[in-house]
Amino acid sequence: MKEHMPAMVDAYHGFTGSCFAPGALEEKQKQLIALGIALYANNEVCTMYHVEEALSKGASKQEVLEAMAVAAAVGSGHILSQGVTRVQQALGSLTYGKQ
Repeated sequence: MKEHMPAMVDAYHGFTGSCFAPGALEEKQKQLIALGIALYANNEVCTMYHVEEALSKGASKQEVLEAMAVAAAVGSGHILSQGVTRVQQALGSLTYGKQ
């Protein structure tokens, strides 16, 4: 990609490099957040990458597993909350006037 679109690749690397640089959050924390997002997005390549990066930034295996568990909680919570609202709305509109 860099051969065909060097400016875009350089801009992307500059952007992500800035996002993952140490700041108010430590690099390890940022990698654990990215891992959760990668899992939620079902992105296998990013999942593997961010596990490796989190470990290289000092995360323990337990921290990686807890980040995974938080992602699972958010993912299932999202489905449950949408089910409570959207599915009930759909059932209400589809069964309007029916018992």
